[in-house]
Amino acid sequence: MVREQYTTATEGTHIERPENQCIYKIGIYGWRKRCLYLFVLLLLIILLVNFALAIWILKVMWFSPIGMGHLHVTKDGLHLEGESEFLFPLYAKEIRSRVDSSLLLQSTQNVTVNAQNSEGEVTGRLKVGPKMVEVQSQQFQINSKGSKPLFTVDESEVVVGTDRLRVTGPEGALFEHSVETPLITADPFQELRLESPTRSLSMDAPKGVHIKAHAGKVKALSQMDIIFHSYDGMLVLDTETVCLPKLVQGTQGPAGSSQRLYEICVCPDGKLYLSVAGISTTCHEHSHICT
Repeated sequence: MVREQYTTATEGTHIERPENQCIYKIGIYGWRKRCLYLFVLLLLIILLVNFALAIWILKVMWFSPIGMGHLHVTKDGLHLEGESEFLFPLYAKEIRSRVDSSLLLQSTQNVTVNAQNSEGEVTGRLKVGPKMVEVQSQQFQINSKGSKPLFTVDESEVVVGTDRLRVTGPEGALFEHSVETPLITADPFQELRLESPTRSLSMDAPKGVHIKAHAGKVKALSQMDIIFHSYDGMLVLDTETVCLPKLVQGTQGPAGSSQRLYEICVCPDGKLYLSVAGISTTCHEHSHICT
């Protein structure tokens, strides 16, 4: 607050003027001062509470200079220990476990792994569901530890790269189309059965087909015909005894021929029949069988 005094005088009159008296009052007084202090105190309390909350969050979330909790940031990427739950899709270039533990991917519905190109199109997919494992790709391949292809599947063929393919089911294996393999064998003391219930069964090989039974017999059953055909070679039956029990027989010979000796006759179409042996051939006597 400033007070000044002014005095008027005529010319030629000398009047002593009093000194200027100025009074300044600096500061906030009264209720304004109390409100200011209360506001500063409130700001200080809020600052302390925020600082305490920040310390508590850092403590609960396990923040550290190398990461947060079990999640550590390394030069090779992120290192996560223990079990983790992802609520949204996870995008990563590589996911692997530690050397001394396995990698487990678990979901209540299904686990889906997608591979995308630069345009965002899915080029490969692996989906593990509650009832089915689905693989969508141009080629599916299983390799051994030494990178040897064990099983390969594409649109044109299925390749099994192991030395032996073993089928242990009681009904065997069902193939709707042809099978190419160098060897088909059964387990020791087990029967090997090749069957076509409604169609024909054909075995082809450029250098020969070998059928062997080391401790049993070979049986071929057919509702129609069994055909052995060789283009450039012969059909050889290399055995001590050849038994054809159901060949058609001609009429019984005269009473003197009691030795029950027969000769095998061949029709022009290849059909075989038996004829009672005589001094000379008797096939012409029973040639009506060929008609």
